[in-house]
Amino acid sequence: METVLDTLRPVAANGLLTQKPKWLRVKLPTGQKYTELRGLVDKYKLNTICTSGSCPNMGECWGEGTATFMILGNTCTRSCGFCGVKTGRPETVDWDEPEKVARSIKIMNIKHAVVTSVDRDDLKDMGSIIWAETVKAIRRMNPTTTLETLIPDFQGIERHLDRIVAVAPEVVSHNMETVKRLTREVRIQAKYERSLEVLNYLKQSGINRTKTGLMLGLGETEAEVLQTMEDLRNVKLDVLTIGQYLQPSKKHLPVKEFITPDQFKKYETIGLEMGFRHVESGALVRSSYKAQKHIL
Repeated sequence: METVLDTLRPVAANGLLTQKPKWLRVKLPTGQKYTELRGLVDKYKLNTICTSGSCPNMGECWGEGTATFMILGNTCTRSCGFCGVKTGRPETVDWDEPEKVARSIKIMNIKHAVVTSVDRDDLKDMGSIIWAETVKAIRRMNPTTTLETLIPDFQGIERHLDRIVAVAPEVVSHNMETVKRLTREVRIQAKYERSLEVLNYLKQSGINRTKTGLMLGLGETEAEVLQTMEDLRNVKLDVLTIGQYLQPSKKHLPVKEFITPDQFKKYETIGLEMGFRHVESGALVRSSYKAQKHIL
């Protein structure tokens, strides 16, 4: 069997990996549904994370009627070491955005929508009001569309989280991203315990499906991943996604390891044995991968 080292050569002088393994190669998205949606996105200048983030699963997700939209601008108040989103002073809030997103979903005839956002620590409400208004607008304009909200931590402030709970998305997600030891380096302004507390609060407040995502290859150990999974089960988390971290640019944290397909499969098997309702684990898995299945 080909080893990981075989597929990762050459290695740069600084010891960092410079070549992606073959299991990270993806085919260009194709299919009639993808082509139709791509045409609508271009024609109406619709903003989806799928296109702006060049997601490798775009063709598959669009083919199943799922798409991800980002609200509250494209400038984040945080400077996470893994994230390609621009950091700086965000633009003013567009109060027409909820209707724009709802209209985009209607135009694209999306069956299951995922909504996410940048962190807006500059706002008194952390952006939670726009979040709630966006869900309401989508419900009004697309009554049969199901929803997942991939939210920031809102600094753990319960009154902001309560606005999400009140509009009752089918799935509420908040990403842990990495293990406890690496959180300060990877998510500079975030806290491991606070994210756990957010997920716990959501579940205790009556959210039917809670969800989080981890990315691997930043230097974590298997024992640390398993401990994180145990921590998540302790807060009754329902859905877990695990994928490979890929460096957005030279300014971002380097990839320390490419996780093998067998290892991803191992985490999936263990996760299901632990009691998670769904575990999506694979090199190309991203937060919204197969999201439409997570409401079941």
